[in-house]
Amino acid sequence: MRDDRTAPRRREGGRGRGRPPWTADEIPRQDGRTAVVTGASTGIGFETAAGLARRGATVVLACRNPGRAARAAARIRAAAPDARLGVLDVDLESQASVRAAAARFHGDHGRLDLLVNNAGGVRPRYALTEDGFEATLATNHLGPFALTGLLLDLMLDVPGSRVVTVSSIGHRRGAIDFDDLHGERRYRFQTAYFQSKLANLLFTYELQRRLAAAGAATIAVAAHPGNARTEFGRDMNPVVRAAMSRWARPLTSWLLQSASRGALSPLRAATDPGAGGGDYYGPPGRAQFTGNPVRVESSPRSHDRDAQARLWRESERLTGVAYPLPAGAPSRSGE
Repeated sequence: MRDDRTAPRRREGGRGRGRPPWTADEIPRQDGRTAVVTGASTGIGFETAAGLARRGATVVLACRNPGRAARAAARIRAAAPDARLGVLDVDLESQASVRAAAARFHGDHGRLDLLVNNAGGVRPRYALTEDGFEATLATNHLGPFALTGLLLDLMLDVPGSRVVTVSSIGHRRGAIDFDDLHGERRYRFQTAYFQSKLANLLFTYELQRRLAAAGAATIAVAAHPGNARTEFGRDMNPVVRAAMSRWARPLTSWLLQSASRGALSPLRAATDPGAGGGDYYGPPGRAQFTGNPVRVESSPRSHDRDAQARLWRESERLTGVAYPLPAGAPSRSGE
C-alpha cells in the first residue's frame, strides 16, 4: 500500500483554540460563478445550493426528480428573490441520463466554476442498475465519476474552479472489494454504502493528483457533513426509518445537527479561498459528528495510492468516460 500523504496537514482550531468557527458569513461573493449541485432538492444539497445562490452564484440544481428540483428552486427564490437558478434532470444511477445531462449543460453553458457531487443514497436491498452496476455504488461513485469527467473540460481553464465531492464519516468503515465491487457474492447495504463513501475520497485524491499533473486551474476537494438531519435513507423500510428516528431523537443535541449546519462543510470546501487541492473538511473532534467545519483527516485506506489508481481505471472501464487528464504523478518516494 502506497500512502499519498507526503506532508502533515495543518491542524485547525475548534472550540477553545483561539479561532472562531467558520460560518456561512465567511462565504465570499460568488457573482459571475456557475455551480452545479447534485441532489439539490433536499437536505445537504439544498442547503449548499441555497448558500451559493445567496452569495450571487448561478446555481444549477441537478436532480433526478424535476418536480422536486423546481420546488426547491422556488423555496430558494422565496428567501432570495434575486437568486439565479436552473434545473438539470439527471439520475446518477443511469449512465445514459448522466451523459444526456452533461450534453444539455454543455449546450446551455460555456463554463463551469464549481461542481458539487453531493447526491448520494443507499439501497436496503440488492439492486442492479440498467448498466449492471450495484445501485449504491452507481449513485454515490460511478455516476459522479462520469458526470465530473464529462463536465471537466468546462472547468480546466477556469480560475478558482473546484470539484467538491461529499463523502461521509462512514468511509472509515469502508473497504474497496475489487473482487466483488458490485456485491454479487454477498450484499449488505452498510458495506455497500461505506465502500462507496471511501470511493469518494479515493476519487478526490486521484483526481487532484491528475489535475496538478496537468497544470489545471481546477482543484479537487472533499467534505463530509457529520451527522445531519436530512432525508437520507428515504428509500429504507419505513419501519426501520421510524425506529432510527426514535433512537436518534433523544441524542440530537450532540449526535445530530441541522442540514444547514451540515452543509457548511461542502460550502467551505467550495468557497474558502484558503482551501487547497486534496483538502477534506468536516466537523471537528475525534468523532466528527457535529460542529462547524475544519480541515480534517481521512482514513489511512483513503490515502492508498494503489487503490486510488486501480479504482480510477476500473471506473473508466465501467463508465466508458475517459478524463482529459494525464495519469497521476508518481509518489515522491518513488515507490
